[in-house]
Amino acid sequence: MESKNINKIAEITLLFWLMKIVATTLGETLGDFISMTLNLGYSTGIAITLFFFVALLYTQIKTSNYKPIVFWLVIITTTTLGTEISDYIDRSLNLGYTIGSLILLFGLLLTLFLWYKKYDNLTVSPIIENNKEIYFWIAVLFSNSLGTAFGDYLSDVIGFTYLQGALITATIIVFVVLLHYFTKLNEALLFWLAFVFTRPFGATFGDFLTKPITKGGLDLGTLQASIVSIIIMLFLIYYSHKKLKTNSN
Repeated sequence: MESKNINKIAEITLLFWLMKIVATTLGETLGDFISMTLNLGYSTGIAITLFFFVALLYTQIKTSNYKPIVFWLVIITTTTLGTEISDYIDRSLNLGYTIGSLILLFGLLLTLFLWYKKYDNLTVSPIIENNKEIYFWIAVLFSNSLGTAFGDYLSDVIGFTYLQGALITATIIVFVVLLHYFTKLNEALLFWLAFVFTRPFGATFGDFLTKPITKGGLDLGTLQASIVSIIIMLFLIYYSHKKLKTNSN
């Protein structure tokens, strides 16, 4: 019989959300680095990141408990792949960020509906069963793709600067946090709201770091911004492993 302490998903704490934001920023800058800086194009970028996503997801599914390095590498691949998917829908298929956001929103809602229909809940802690975990990762991929498209929608369609877009999504995240602490709204609903909106925050903040100054960015370049995000993420993963080991003793 499996222990009640077993969970394949990271504990939902402040550290989780901090790592999620860094991972989404990295996904934005790394996705742009692969498709734009290296000039490989969105189709090739999707193929490359999809390969790593499937390989790492397979490893994650095979694990019996939460392992920070594996879990967060899968998160990073979903944010990177989400960037490629969003840009492919908008630029290669020429559907635009408005239609792209609606398509990805439908995909996310359909996934959550099927998840709820099968399990009668959307709870992410704990997740032990492999089939339920697959629903979780599909929802993660759709939410990260949606977040990228929505972040680009704020800047390219509505006309906000990248910094303004980051501040708007940060405000929404703070509002969701307040709802969590001061209301009795469903925790699973609040989790997915926060999960979706941390992605456009990371996407717009990533664009703020990399885009030209004339477009409201800092022009740091996708490679430099990605390296900084990787260093921060590796430190946080190391800290997570150390904390997990301490708690298990």
